[in-house]
Amino acid sequence: MTNFFYDECGAVTVDWVVLTAATIGLGVAVTASIGNGIQVLADRIATDLSSTTVQVPDN
Repeated sequence: MTNFFYDECGAVTVDWVVLTAATIGLGVAVTASIGNGIQVLADRIATDLSSTTVQVPDN
């Protein structure tokens, strides 16, 4: 039973699972926090572009 408790096989896998979950969680949190601001900015740009007229010079 003592050998079972001190065996470290698979410990690296557990570390990678935790690091991957933390990275994914951080990505979701960042996306959620800036997503609304990006949408508002994109709407403003679309409004400005749709109201702009381009004049083509006569050649």
